[in-house]
Amino acid sequence: MGEEVMKKEDFEIMDDVDYDIAWCPGCGNFRIRDVLKQVLADLNLRPHEVVIVSGIGQAAKMPHYIRVNGFNGLHGRALSPAMAIAVSNPSLTVIAESGDGCMYGEGGNHFVHTILRNPNVTMFVHNNMVYGLTKGQASPTSQQGFVTPTQPADRQGVTNKPFNPLALAVAMDASFVARAFIGDGEQTAEIMKQAIIHKGFALVDIFQPCVTYNKINTFKWFKDNTYYLDESHDPQNRVEAFKKALETDRYPLGIFYKSPKRPTFEEASDAYLRNKLPLFEREVNIEKLSRLVKSYR
Repeated sequence: MGEEVMKKEDFEIMDDVDYDIAWCPGCGNFRIRDVLKQVLADLNLRPHEVVIVSGIGQAAKMPHYIRVNGFNGLHGRALSPAMAIAVSNPSLTVIAESGDGCMYGEGGNHFVHTILRNPNVTMFVHNNMVYGLTKGQASPTSQQGFVTPTQPADRQGVTNKPFNPLALAVAMDASFVARAFIGDGEQTAEIMKQAIIHKGFALVDIFQPCVTYNKINTFKWFKDNTYYLDESHDPQNRVEAFKKALETDRYPLGIFYKSPKRPTFEEASDAYLRNKLPLFEREVNIEKLSRLVKSYR
């Protein structure tokens, strides 16, 4: 018999659980969930072969809503356990998924150092330019002048320039850098696929609207203020990728940059240089471990 072909429905879990999806009607997260299920099926991955790791926030609820392995951790800390999982079992497809506040705010330091280490982890960031779970505070990507409960209009709204994750990632030679808009499901799916099959750390910043707390950056706003990189763009040209990442009059969408010849953390790790057996399959030397623990007492 041939290998079973996976379907989108194989990743549906909501019919078998006693909880509902806790997102507002019209939230862009629904569409991201829908596209991600199809992407995993198109790549013919099995639910047991995939791990979604998240922090805290509306986007971080994704591991509860898709039939894969899940790890829901601390705010801003999705990348650390994601890297540990990828290193311990390199056969897994590991996705770190959370919002712009979790990944770029509380998790900004982890974002920087994960780029440097280059583990085989895909990072999907639901970027709605606001904190949704905590009722509408400004996030690192909120635009200047954006009015929130904690940045009121009589105080000029948000005064910071928004954080630019793509420019930072390209500047640090991240091995894969892309941006998508979930209003374009087909294009987003293709970008997600390319990120997942890429070997090394892959960032996909996904524009998606918060229909409750961000009345500025709506589906229409994202549609009107974005465009797709065309075939003339060379994703291995780092300088041009950085220039594109700096564009904000209209935001480019697509694959900005692929770093050539960057070894992954796993490939460069001493743990795998002489022994290719996955860490989770190796026998633990209890005696050595006990001596190590005692040495720190």
